[in-house]
Amino acid sequence: MFILTNIIVAIVLILNTILTIYTFIVIGSALISWVNPDPRNPIVRTLRMLTEPLYQKIRKRIQLNTPIDIAPIIVILVIMFIQNGILPSINQFAIILGN
Repeated sequence: MFILTNIIVAIVLILNTILTIYTFIVIGSALISWVNPDPRNPIVRTLRMLTEPLYQKIRKRIQLNTPIDIAPIIVILVIMFIQNGILPSINQFAIILGN
């Protein structure tokens, strides 16, 4: 069972790292949206490519008529919930499974 425990713990660590990196991508995308960036810039295009599909899904479900785009805030809150609620529970389950 210790092999399964180690695999689950490793997957949790990898997911946590990926979510942390995506949080920085969302923050970078939000910061860039405050200025008028060149849409042909490869960094701007990459950030938009990585964030806009998720933002569109959120905007479609939560239709608020506000001048502030809250999609990045919602994404960050969901990531925080996953990192602080779900992933530690899976990690603890794996540790209990290994005992």
